[in-house]
Amino acid sequence: MASVRVAVRVRPMNRREKDLTAKSIIKMEGNKTSITNLKIPDSISGESTRDRTKTFTYDFSYDSTDCKSSTFVSQEKVFKDLGSDVLKAAFEGYNACVFAYGQTGSGKSYTMMGNPGDAGLIPRFCEGLFSRISEATRWDVASFRTEVSYLEIYNERVRDLLRRKSTQTYNLRVREHPKDGPYVEDLSKHLVQNYSDVEELMEAGNINRTTASTGMNDVSSRSHAIFTINFTQAKFDAEMPSETVSKIHLVDLAGSERADATGATGVRLKEGGNINKSLVTLGNVISSLADMSQDGVNTNLKKKSVFVPYRDSVLTWLLKDSLGGNSKTIMIATVSPADVNYGETLSTLRYANRAKNIINKPTINEDSNCPADQRTAG
Repeated sequence: MASVRVAVRVRPMNRREKDLTAKSIIKMEGNKTSITNLKIPDSISGESTRDRTKTFTYDFSYDSTDCKSSTFVSQEKVFKDLGSDVLKAAFEGYNACVFAYGQTGSGKSYTMMGNPGDAGLIPRFCEGLFSRISEATRWDVASFRTEVSYLEIYNERVRDLLRRKSTQTYNLRVREHPKDGPYVEDLSKHLVQNYSDVEELMEAGNINRTTASTGMNDVSSRSHAIFTINFTQAKFDAEMPSETVSKIHLVDLAGSERADATGATGVRLKEGGNINKSLVTLGNVISSLADMSQDGVNTNLKKKSVFVPYRDSVLTWLLKDSLGGNSKTIMIATVSPADVNYGETLSTLRYANRAKNIINKPTINEDSNCPADQRTAG
């Protein structure tokens, strides 16, 4: 049994917020995150003071507002806390998932992908994976096979980001395997031998990803992107060959948005509607799973009566195992520090607070009957 681990990260003020002379309303202390509603006067005592500042406790609260501050949390620190756990899970044979959630422009893509010279969680994870593979190969501990896929969900349709343009298909089908769960039919898988292979594919996928300029964000991601690593290792355990297969989903969600804040019309408005629909469904799934987890072990009857609406969106259907099943899962909620985004930020913090209550049951994906001549070469 493992609870979903939740981290919240606050970014620096952006140009738009500075132009609006926004004030900072987020404060972090240890693993606590507080948000203050500046519309409620400081002077009022009693009940209202509790409403003015709300405090939440998470597994991690990351203050990345000021790189000169002693409490500044860097990309490296985020990776050490979160990414190294995912790395460990992969080598132990578990499935794992990291997903970034937050309003548009709150820093999700920066946390997951990073900027040139300041790599995010996904590239750091892939680099760490191959450095550990080369170490293990040197000692002849096991043999490895690593394959990657990269897809986006745009307007509720699945698109392969690593297909050559001529064969680009915008409407891949999601199916469900009785043992392995939901998967995307005909999604290309690419064998990678080292980190530079991964880097090349990641860059190609990012170029193909749908982005657009909105009133909130110059390069707003208009789709959910899922970068998946299938990691197989074969070794001899007590003279018997065994194989483990880990599926690692690294997910950069499109941002939640309000049409009036983004100034969206036409195509952008339709995209925003589909983005919000899948995020609302994700919220409903998280709430249902949290209710089930809180029902406790002895109330199985009540558990069965909780309906989890996975199929209401492509995103939640694809992430079914990561959200409520066989996976070690981490959620990173990204927020703006500015008072002009109070509503969206509070909503994100509540969302993240709910996710803490989900309990998954990760199991090692092992095939101990693997014949010796079928060991995976890497």
